[in-house]
Amino acid sequence: MGVILVTSRSFSDGDLDLVQRASQAGHRILRGPAHHELEELRSLLHGADAWIAGTGPVTDEHLAAAPRLRVIARYGVGTESVDLDAARRRGIPVTNTPGANAGAVADHAIGLMLAALRFVPDGDRRVRSGDWGVRRGRELGAATVGIVGFGRIGQGVAKRLSGFGSRVLATDPFLPADVVRAHGAEPVEIDDLFRRADLISLHAPGGQLLVDAARLASMRRGSVVVNTARGDLIDEAAVAEALRDGGLAGFAADTLHGDTAATHSPLLAAELADRVIVTPHLGAQTTQAVDTMGSLSLDDVIAVLKGAEPAHPVTAR
Repeated sequence: MGVILVTSRSFSDGDLDLVQRASQAGHRILRGPAHHELEELRSLLHGADAWIAGTGPVTDEHLAAAPRLRVIARYGVGTESVDLDAARRRGIPVTNTPGANAGAVADHAIGLMLAALRFVPDGDRRVRSGDWGVRRGRELGAATVGIVGFGRIGQGVAKRLSGFGSRVLATDPFLPADVVRAHGAEPVEIDDLFRRADLISLHAPGGQLLVDAARLASMRRGSVVVNTARGDLIDEAAVAEALRDGGLAGFAADTLHGDTAATHSPLLAAELADRVIVTPHLGAQTTQAVDTMGSLSLDDVIAVLKGAEPAHPVTAR
């Protein structure tokens, strides 16, 4: 029997009983904390044969504490939190779940765009306090939307925007222009995108700063930024300042820098509540996405534990 450590909060929380599937394959699921604090995980890692990891860090120190570990399955797409080189040196394959949550996140990005453009959360708060005053919004179909990062999620956003009639710009250093055009967007350089777009939607990998004071200053006054990717893509202090001076009309995100530790973010200031929307990293949290992410990660783990190749290997950067 193999021990599979799971540190993703939503694993087997959909319609599928993945714990039972693991048991039927001869393995036992062991739950661990999603934040991946090493001292709390150390004893669990020591006996783990496989690790289905959430968004927390997976470092060389974690791997050193797991002498039996044979595979790491990232529950999701991004692997920037995983030390891929350290895993490779130790002969531990890393997998992910490409495309599993793309539709869910693309849906959520569109929802945040509409909520920001039409002041939906602020309207709800004001009605509950007895204020039925109207704030005039803007239509998504009239906006030029810039998509930063044009992988599966970015392409899904572009497809959904086609139904609204929005003009779509996209930038992605890894995609040729003809591929971008084939998915309904005009390929542009990133700085040009910031200058031309009314609304910018981020779908790029973490580990880079994309929205800083200089790019915010280059944007059309009254623009909106939506981030359903990673919190570290944003200079939060610069965004808060742009919201205060009116350069930005709105900001909507599914994450802040530090996620659940971001309680002191400048974007959570009370005076910005009418212009800022933040959801608790729930873009991928649909029943369908949870089932698919869980199934793909578990299937790869079971494959490796029985000596087969995983279907979704990730190579070191």
